[in-house]
Amino acid sequence: MNKLELIDYVSSETGATKADTGRIIDSVIDGISKELKKGRRVTLIGFGTFTPVKRDERVGRNPKTGEPVNIPSKKVVKFKTSLELKNSINKK
Repeated sequence: MNKLELIDYVSSETGATKADTGRIIDSVIDGISKELKKGRRVTLIGFGTFTPVKRDERVGRNPKTGEPVNIPSKKVVKFKTSLELKNSINKK
């Protein structure tokens, strides 16, 4: 499912217009992104938790030449699913 398919789904489930639904979804994504940029966790009960994590600098290899390459440190986002989501996915 991509963003447009998500907008279509939410719009059909709620009866809201696609334009309004698109703005709402954009707002939710923007809110989550802003909190992660501030270094805060975002927990959506029943779905999962987004956590910003700093990845340390490390040495990698250039796949073409095999030469060592310095990979700078950076922030990444980890996602851990909730138990409820895990169970609903595995339900038969």
